[in-house]
Amino acid sequence: MPIKDILLPLVGDADAAAIAAIDKCAAVAGDIGARVTAIAVENEVLVRPKVTISSDLENTAAAEAMRSVSNAHGLLQAFDAAANRFGVRNEQRLSRLAVADIPTHFAQSARLKDLSLVPVRAHDSRSEKVVETLIFESGRPILICPEELAAELPVAFDNVVIAWDHSAPAARAVADAIPMLQPAANVRVVTATDRKTPAEQESGMALVNHLLEHGIKATFEMVKIDGSSVGKVFEAYVKAKAIDLLVMGAYRHSRLNEIVWGGATKTVIGRPPCWVMMSR
Repeated sequence: MPIKDILLPLVGDADAAAIAAIDKCAAVAGDIGARVTAIAVENEVLVRPKVTISSDLENTAAAEAMRSVSNAHGLLQAFDAAANRFGVRNEQRLSRLAVADIPTHFAQSARLKDLSLVPVRAHDSRSEKVVETLIFESGRPILICPEELAAELPVAFDNVVIAWDHSAPAARAVADAIPMLQPAANVRVVTATDRKTPAEQESGMALVNHLLEHGIKATFEMVKIDGSSVGKVFEAYVKAKAIDLLVMGAYRHSRLNEIVWGGATKTVIGRPPCWVMMSR
């Protein structure tokens, strides 16, 4: 199914990195001809009862409320400018929510979209919470845009790698990514393993054959983990091969397991090395 209807969740500061990411997201949407619904959220600010000794506390609360509103408007203004520049059909919404309610609001809004296009700040707990909630509660795939790399990210995904482990999340990610894979010039199926078993070889080649039925010519290889972690292996692979898009299943292991011990999903969400498409 082609990607025609996209959610763009916007929260945080309207700084240069965020604006660059919004610009790149709009460019991608324009390139594939999709409509974008941009939702910016103002944080509800808790105002304490007026039992203050000084007016400073009251002024601080007012300033914080104004900053929240300004951030949301600034994010939408940046999107509006980018949408006009790239000819993106769009709808814009401004919501006001408590911080704890923001991720669920985005997930519910994403359920009737083909894809959520999510700007992500490196090692940022708010970004991670939004991404995780979209993964577990939206039922739709996400495409992550790393803010720190936004200026250099490509608009078209010519060089794509699929992180393949024969798991259900990986299979779902491949299915959701078909529209992104079909126009790609180079698609690699990669299994990170130290074992290199016949079963892993057969699984990778079976995926290559499956993709061929969709008109996608792919290659398969296995790369060694060699004492590293799967997340770090793919991070290095992305940099070494100049990958435009990494496709991977999210949370093969339990979320608690990854929080405690670490895992590929947590590593990639924490600092995406390129565009990343995830499903579960």
